[in-house]
Amino acid sequence: MNKFLLSAVALAAMALSTAADAQQRTVRIASEGAFPPWNATDASGKIIGFEVDLANALCERMQVRCEIVAQAWDGIIPALQARRYDAIMAGMSITARRMEVINFSVPYGSSPARMAVQKQHRLANWATPGNVERVRMDALTPQMTTAFDELKKAISGLTIGVQTQTIQANFLEEHMRGVVRIRTYDTMENMVLDLNAGRVDAVFGSGANLKALADKGDNVAMFGPGFTGGTFGAGVGVGLRKDDADLKAMFDQAIGWANDTGVIRRLSMQWFGFDVSIN
Repeated sequence: MNKFLLSAVALAAMALSTAADAQQRTVRIASEGAFPPWNATDASGKIIGFEVDLANALCERMQVRCEIVAQAWDGIIPALQARRYDAIMAGMSITARRMEVINFSVPYGSSPARMAVQKQHRLANWATPGNVERVRMDALTPQMTTAFDELKKAISGLTIGVQTQTIQANFLEEHMRGVVRIRTYDTMENMVLDLNAGRVDAVFGSGANLKALADKGDNVAMFGPGFTGGTFGAGVGVGLRKDDADLKAMFDQAIGWANDTGVIRRLSMQWFGFDVSIN
């Protein structure tokens, strides 16, 4: 074998190796592990949930290795910026405030924010005026405004629990300050524990998350309309650093594929019992 043929073989081997390396790129994705069914932690300490299954499907589509890492919610964006991982999938809504510091993929899910009380509370069977199911803060109708005003009257003076640094917390600060007393929590689980112990009158959070707690037998009953739009953003997306345009393009394409092929709907039905995909 002459030296020219050897060089060609070597170059071909290098090309194959480079292609294999590209396919084996590892994408580290942070999740809270305390926001079921979006993400949770099982008895063995493993993070599970809708977003974990979706992340694995997206990574397979992108032909990269997927590594899920646990990160407490209150430090999840700073740790992304510090490059401790590459992306966030933790039930994080796309909002203008967050877009000032990080970027997002296209949305892969959406869940209206809801109020909840203990099942024996007087508000557990509270009827929303006009049977308004959804209050869109970016497109209020007179009926929605009336429903919102009546809800504020119904909860006036109560202590409402909410997870810190969330869109729900921002909403209470913007629209309920002075109407209710606001108590913040590090996790949804601790917030619901205090609800069941009677230390707060009600809680405010993701409707999908609260439904999952109610379905598994927790003493939780949702009431009032769901809230979307405005403070609540454009849906849940993958949080990314602003300088990772290539990774954003990869996630955008993979999420589009997952929507078009029904992957997100299938995983939604498995984990939520209803479809959270963006239609």
